[in-house]
Amino acid sequence: MSALDYLKDWRIAIVIIAIVILAILDVVHGINLGMEFVGGTQIPITLARPVNPLEMSSITQILDQRISRFGLSQVTIQPVGNSGIYVNIPVTSNAEINSTISIIEKQGVFQGIVGGREAVNGTGILTGSITNPAPIVSGTNVSWQVNFFVTPQAQAEFTKAAFGQAGKPIYMFLDRPDDAILLFNNSILGGLTGSRAEQISEMESAVAFGNQTIPIEFANANASNWASLYPFFNSSKSRYKTVILEKNTPGFVINNLTAMNYSLQMESSLNMTPVFLQGNATNPLLMDSWPAIGLLSAPTLAPGLTTGQVTGNSGYVIQGEALISGTVQQKINNAANESSQIATILSGGALPVQVIVGQPITTPPSLGSHFEVISAVALLLSIVAVAITIVIRYKKIFLIAPIILTTVAELFIIGSIMGLTATIDLSAIAGMIAVIGTGVDAQIIITDEVIAGHKDTTLKSRMNNAFYLIMRNALLLSLAMFPLFFSALTTEIWFAGATIIGALLGAAITRPAYGAIVSKRYNHNG
Repeated sequence: MSALDYLKDWRIAIVIIAIVILAILDVVHGINLGMEFVGGTQIPITLARPVNPLEMSSITQILDQRISRFGLSQVTIQPVGNSGIYVNIPVTSNAEINSTISIIEKQGVFQGIVGGREAVNGTGILTGSITNPAPIVSGTNVSWQVNFFVTPQAQAEFTKAAFGQAGKPIYMFLDRPDDAILLFNNSILGGLTGSRAEQISEMESAVAFGNQTIPIEFANANASNWASLYPFFNSSKSRYKTVILEKNTPGFVINNLTAMNYSLQMESSLNMTPVFLQGNATNPLLMDSWPAIGLLSAPTLAPGLTTGQVTGNSGYVIQGEALISGTVQQKINNAANESSQIATILSGGALPVQVIVGQPITTPPSLGSHFEVISAVALLLSIVAVAITIVIRYKKIFLIAPIILTTVAELFIIGSIMGLTATIDLSAIAGMIAVIGTGVDAQIIITDEVIAGHKDTTLKSRMNNAFYLIMRNALLLSLAMFPLFFSALTTEIWFAGATIIGALLGAAITRPAYGAIVSKRYNHNG
């Protein structure tokens, strides 16, 4: 029997057509490989409290929007139970990893506060309006900005809060702490713009917000006045949970605060230092930014915005300066990264719970290539094992070729579908190997009916019986795998997906092709 006779069989033709179509799609669209194969980083996240499925879905969606908006593609957000998440990103450079972690860590709560009253918040931002233009260079100074618009309702609320506040700053916060005390080192104030009295007055204005005002306690050099500060911290531990302080704070202060059950937010001296600007007639000194408390910028309100009349302009700008030192190009890079991060976080929205980022686990591309080789060897050994099993059972060398051809075709179809619609990772490979293993049953059922079946029945009848059993087994396997789609682990979902696709396609496409080849070889008319 010639090769053309085989190709004329519709069951074999379907397999060939499927392979050709998928091969074209693979070339045009490419295959999505997991970070195990291409290299990447897994960032573990612990949620501050267990969440329900709806909250978990919201968190993963926000993180996905943030990271995708930041410019990283092929990111997977993998829930783990009800209080953990794995974020897998296809990058291995420390700079990109740190930027991604910074985006993840932000709670994402935006507030604009005027005179101790909230004027605008993140819920009123029109997400599609958020933009971050290129950094602005003026000599050696580089600045950045993020623009956005708000809803009409949010604009009306802003108008109420801004009424009569002409020349006053609107403090733009991202993740402003509402249960923290700021332990500030007095020595920082000496080299800053303005007098000490003006500096303290502006700092107190910046932290004022009704009953959520952030108390500021001023510590002398080496915390020599700790004895006078201690009573306040001790009496406030039931109201406040966190103390924001410098990393170089004396150890005895840290020990005391820890003993009071405060959580400590350790900040660098740079973040603890507020940036001041020369002010106006209303405010002789203005705050520009204060990273330790999440203050991004504090532009002053133009008189036209404080009349109490709602204007048609609902656009806002958050702006700031780049690195204090460094080359102009370094400042440009820093400014672009800063504005991109802020725009990304605002676009994603606020997280419903606090997140704690663990130590990232990085897989270099070289190790990914090693995994590819190991996976290919594992698949090859599985195919060989199936072929040897069938040949030993039936002692027919001819069976090796159709077994290998149909199994390879099946793997190609599964891999293409998974790679085009999802991601091929180690769990998907495990699912493919499982399909090869279960394929032994189908191969034996078909071969039994063709070669060793009862001669008193027609081949068509025996093949129908064989494929009834094969399809039933495939459906049972699919039903067994289906609950894994509701698992919190993406790895289990990919494993189940590969197994189900393999089982159903095997029963519907590749197993009939195998049956056709074997039937024709042994001169049966199926």
